[in-house]
Amino acid sequence: MKKSVRHRFSQAVTTYEEKPRELWILDYEAQPTLCGTQIWWTSEVNMAFARLEEGFENALKDYQKKQISQLNNLITILRGELKENERQKIMTICTIDVHARDVVGKLISIKAENSYNFVWQSQLKHR
Repeated sequence: MKKSVRHRFSQAVTTYEEKPRELWILDYEAQPTLCGTQIWWTSEVNMAFARLEEGFENALKDYQKKQISQLNNLITILRGELKENERQKIMTICTIDVHARDVVGKLISIKAENSYNFVWQSQLKHR
């Protein structure tokens, strides 16, 4: 059982970029999907910080725009026909995504310059 769960987590994380996120979410069970979204959020914010350090001043703002787009896509899906477990999974991801968007918004408002900023470091991050 542990091998199977580990395998599904691995599949979810490695296939994240292969298709649009809103379709990827429907491919996996709730637990690997929720964990996968958190792993990728951590990775994407760290990538935005790397771009910021390279001189791309709007890296975090661009990432926040991506987050808002992802949330809008999930809301569109929630308005449609879904199985009960799919609806619950997407609602949970929306809640987590709103928190993630707010964290990035806070990083932008305090003008965080790198991933060593306390606001970012204080998050429980998945890797």
